[in-house]
Amino acid sequence: MLFYSFFKTLVGKQVTVELKNDLEIRGTLVSVDQFLNIKLDDVHVVDEQKYPHMMSVKNCFVRGSVVRYVSLPAQHVDTALLQDAARREAQAGR
Repeated sequence: MLFYSFFKTLVGKQVTVELKNDLEIRGTLVSVDQFLNIKLDDVHVVDEQKYPHMMSVKNCFVRGSVVRYVSLPAQHVDTALLQDAARREAQAGR
């Protein structure tokens, strides 16, 4: 639940999602659910030469199981808060 809670704080921010098939999509995070399914608006493909058929896509839903990485803007990541939340979650699991 830690990542779900963390991703909810990034709604409205620009993120880049890399899929397991090497497709990279950059867009505005609209929503995320407990399965880490991601909904993006204002979508742009990072490598338009390789995926020209994706240029017309403006919004998309990405199933969490096909996500390899999510690149986040560094200025929106509060590492102290994230470390504290991870520590509390680990202690609660004991």
